[in-house]
Amino acid sequence: MLVFLARRLLTVFLPTLFGMSILVFFAMRLIPGNFVDILIGIGPEVSQEQRDAIARSYGLDQPLPVQYIKWLGNVLSGDLGTSLRSGNPVAEEILNRLPVTLELAALATLASLLLAIPGGIVAALTRGRWPDFVLRLLALVGLSVPSFLIATMLVLFVSTKWSFLPTTGFEPVSAGLGANLRSLILPVISLAALLAASIMRMMRSSLLEELGKEYLVVARAKGLRSRSVVLGHALRNSLIPVITVVGIQTGYMLGGTVIVEQVFAIPGIGRLALDAVNQRDYPLVQGTVLFIAAAFVLMNLLTDIVYGLVDPRIRAGGA
Repeated sequence: MLVFLARRLLTVFLPTLFGMSILVFFAMRLIPGNFVDILIGIGPEVSQEQRDAIARSYGLDQPLPVQYIKWLGNVLSGDLGTSLRSGNPVAEEILNRLPVTLELAALATLASLLLAIPGGIVAALTRGRWPDFVLRLLALVGLSVPSFLIATMLVLFVSTKWSFLPTTGFEPVSAGLGANLRSLILPVISLAALLAASIMRMMRSSLLEELGKEYLVVARAKGLRSRSVVLGHALRNSLIPVITVVGIQTGYMLGGTVIVEQVFAIPGIGRLALDAVNQRDYPLVQGTVLFIAAAFVLMNLLTDIVYGLVDPRIRAGGA
């Protein structure tokens, strides 16, 4: 297992983060306007000399490769930099918003699993009948409609029909668990739709494939009840590919919170990154994007670990 983990770290984790650091650093500089323009505007009352002085004070006058090397060196030493706008450490800004995003992603994942796994089992066991048709149709809709559109439609519908549910804002747990969960119902639905659809389709196809295997035919021939065959044998083995889908889609979900948090005015990491882009706060954008990328890669690494624990053949192949 240690060899497997070391190989994944060296071949996936570090190269991915290095490539992402290059991409986000230079892509931010391609956006029209810079931090100085956003900070003081573009009016004629500010001379070019004053602009150059401000850029120098923030270290933005140096060549881009030099800025990147300095920033990367600080990151490797554990320093993500300082926000140009607030003056606070980037790591502190991220950690302040992290609990909100983690709660949103965790609730969306939990809701997806509670809906998708039973739905996939029912669809597989009723193959070709109306429950299967309805569930597959719902999954198709969930895969086809993007989360930002679901979020927008929920805001429009709930604000006119179900006013007892808040459409914007976030209530922390300290304000009461009920208020906290009510403020997250709509964002959770928006994020969970895609994940639930993906898990249900995978659960259905995986269980159908497992039910057709020879060892289950033998189990039935020995007189085992259908429920024992499905729950005791087929279901456990069919969950292996579902683990991969959950891990990958949960990683994507962390990035997908950017739009959902903006629509519902939730103060999470996604909204922090979007505000930083609008303000051209380079260190904050770089830090948040790198953090999200690291979380995504770590989710995939955790998926590989769980996959290897469930199926020892993965460890043998990776070693």
